[in-house]
Amino acid sequence: MASENIITSIDIGTSKIRTIIGSFGEEKTRDFHVLGIWVTNSYAIRKWNILDMEEFKSNLDNSLEEAEKMSWDQVTWVNLSFNSSSFEVVTSKGIIAISGDEIHQDDIDRVLDMARNGIDLPNREILKVVPEYFVVDAEEWVKNPLGMSARKLEVIANIFSMNNNVLGNIKKAVADVGIEIYDIYPNLLASPEGVLTKRQKELWVVCIDIGASTTWITVYEEGVLRFANVIPIWGDSVTNDIALGARTSIDVAEKLKLNYSEVELDPLTTKEIEVNLSEIAQSEDGVISNIYLSQIVTARYEEIFYFVSQELKKVGRDGMLPEWAILVWGGVKWQWVVELAKRILRLPVFIGTPVEKEALSDTSISDPVFAWVIGSLILGNKYNYWRTPININLSGLWSSVIKVLKKILP
Repeated sequence: MASENIITSIDIGTSKIRTIIGSFGEEKTRDFHVLGIWVTNSYAIRKWNILDMEEFKSNLDNSLEEAEKMSWDQVTWVNLSFNSSSFEVVTSKGIIAISGDEIHQDDIDRVLDMARNGIDLPNREILKVVPEYFVVDAEEWVKNPLGMSARKLEVIANIFSMNNNVLGNIKKAVADVGIEIYDIYPNLLASPEGVLTKRQKELWVVCIDIGASTTWITVYEEGVLRFANVIPIWGDSVTNDIALGARTSIDVAEKLKLNYSEVELDPLTTKEIEVNLSEIAQSEDGVISNIYLSQIVTARYEEIFYFVSQELKKVGRDGMLPEWAILVWGGVKWQWVVELAKRILRLPVFIGTPVEKEALSDTSISDPVFAWVIGSLILGNKYNYWRTPININLSGLWSSVIKVLKKILP
């Protein structure tokens, strides 16, 4: 298979680094074969600040190297996807005059540049400019104005940016590992691409991404992004609440959340069961009741979904989405989370999983935690990877040579 069809994506999470190497049969398709996949623990990042650069680079290199071994492919450039509390989404407007008789691709690029340059974002780097809709003369809500006759072209666009320092450290770490970054996709864009169908995007649908460090929501209609925002409450908040309530360690609290927690247990009708902490970790003592644990977990998830509903009110879609709410990432993999979300959001709610592809034996990507990395893989094939990168990073090239030599030499 031609090497141009092979795409590598790395998802950098606060607890895991996921690398996947896939092969696409043709341009702009969503169908791919998994050639290599690996997940590595990552404890060098906290709330998207790199705490230990050397450990972070080691984890990144290990995830990539193991995926390379599976695929028998030497990776030189990758797509990156990651989440960050420093991400920001703002709406901007651009307007230009059309010089000719019809709109060409150069005109679309110019009006997007006007939207990009129309906002002041000090100490931030713009990652993506995603058009919400175009206005061709007086005609609004145009999805693609290419080839239309017009005198004036406007665009309403969503601008995705992040802190320069945070992004700079991630770029440096990737370059030091010896690979080139082809493109970067915020998980706010990648996760919906990994789980939403074209039909769902055509109707009103919200993708709710409850990550370890942030909660993201994206709303689609008529196949385009209508609204996106970041909520500074996350899945790890639940673990922290349990640790404080049970007066135990974070590791034990995480196990309590995963294995013993439920929501909305009625103390009048539910039999109280005490969980002995020493059965989870020998160094712990004491007990916590299932009802008290339920109260802790319920309160935090209610808060998360309450703020999601407040965000939906901004676009007039609170309780009014015909194609449901789709939950992704590791903080949603319990049925009681779905039931709680249904009650608070007043919507049908489902857990979104990437569609299973032809994968390696004993390997499954049909899990909401793979939404980010699968989404960036599909976006990479859709927009970038069928042409050779233009920018050459000489330091990254030299690092790649060193990396290969280390593998060859004893």
